[in-house]
Amino acid sequence: MVWSRIPESYRQGVLYSDFWESYQEVLPEDQHQAVGKSEGQTSHVERWNCTLRQRLGRFVRKTLSLSKSEAMHEVCLLLFLRDYNLSWTLERFS
Repeated sequence: MVWSRIPESYRQGVLYSDFWESYQEVLPEDQHQAVGKSEGQTSHVERWNCTLRQRLGRFVRKTLSLSKSEAMHEVCLLLFLRDYNLSWTLERFS
């Protein structure tokens, strides 16, 4: 199940999504809240997903920039996150 693969620390709080029916099957009912796009609750995560797709080709299509190794996929993501956060911090405090 997808929910069990998510780290415990990320399973806290309220989970916002659109009205796609599959979310009700996966997300806990007491934490899940379906909202429309006009409410703006999902805009942060949508922006982040767009940033990942733009900067990491392996998140765009399975046939482009493919890593067969799940470990390599994770390493590339962690390196991107490190670089992204470091550059954001340097910009903000310089």
